[in-house]
Amino acid sequence: MTRIDAHSVDLSFWSPPYYVGKAYEQYLDFAGWQKLLSEVVAEHGRVLRPGGFMVVNIGDILCFEDPEMPRFQADNVRNKKSPVTREDVLRAKESRPDATRHELAAMLGCSEQTVQRRLEGNNVRGGKHSTPTKVLLTSGMVEKWAADAGLYLYDRRIWHKDPCWANSQWHSNSYRAVDEFEHLLVFWQPGVVTYDRGRLSPVEWAEWGSRGVWRIASVRRNDRHEAEFPEELARRVIRLWSSQGGTVLDPFVGSGTTTAVAATEGRRWIGIDLDGVSAELARKRTSPEQLCILSA
Repeated sequence: MTRIDAHSVDLSFWSPPYYVGKAYEQYLDFAGWQKLLSEVVAEHGRVLRPGGFMVVNIGDILCFEDPEMPRFQADNVRNKKSPVTREDVLRAKESRPDATRHELAAMLGCSEQTVQRRLEGNNVRGGKHSTPTKVLLTSGMVEKWAADAGLYLYDRRIWHKDPCWANSQWHSNSYRAVDEFEHLLVFWQPGVVTYDRGRLSPVEWAEWGSRGVWRIASVRRNDRHEAEFPEELARRVIRLWSSQGGTVLDPFVGSGTTTAVAATEGRRWIGIDLDGVSAELARKRTSPEQLCILSA
């Protein structure tokens, strides 16, 4: 981004690594992830033109490991494989106060794991030894980094996507929801905003331009990139927050969805990616006569 002219970008639309274990982010620990995103956001204070926008598509970290978090305990009343109850274990302990967990299990005809589950809500194996996880909200971090760069949170939308059942294996054994939405955080670089109601038709304004929740189906097959977002998402962002002939930046270009849509919508574009394979894919997918795709 240091190679981009100051105040030359009308819209930056991007989706960073989410810190959820994808192959392309394996080299990052949490501190490295924060450093990467904060530095990218900081550079937008220089490259965005006055009145321009930065739109960040990001999801919360739904399983963030926190060693300081107490063990989450649960009594799954509908899915017990053993009929032994907590009361049965407590009565056995009362009759044999000195009995070990193994001895209590033998008395009750169950496994030692069942005894500990009934007493503590934990497993002897598995969850007992793994680091507890919680939901970590990302919006506040991005907002702080943007504020430090002189950008202001102008708007926010919700992308309501297809439920990610495969990535939400917790849903069948807890009260937690499946992963089915992400945030669009819209930041403004102070300056005069070009407001053109003609960018969308009256129907488009009514259906999505003025609506806070965008229902857009996810990419069905991520053959090109494991974290590809749909073209319709990029199209709405580009049409709403940039003008014809303006320059659109994606500093995490991936498979080139943002740049490909920018080209078809009559915008100039710049794409950047650390991965040379992704950068080459984006080049082939995007009209070749406008600006460039950079492999860092």
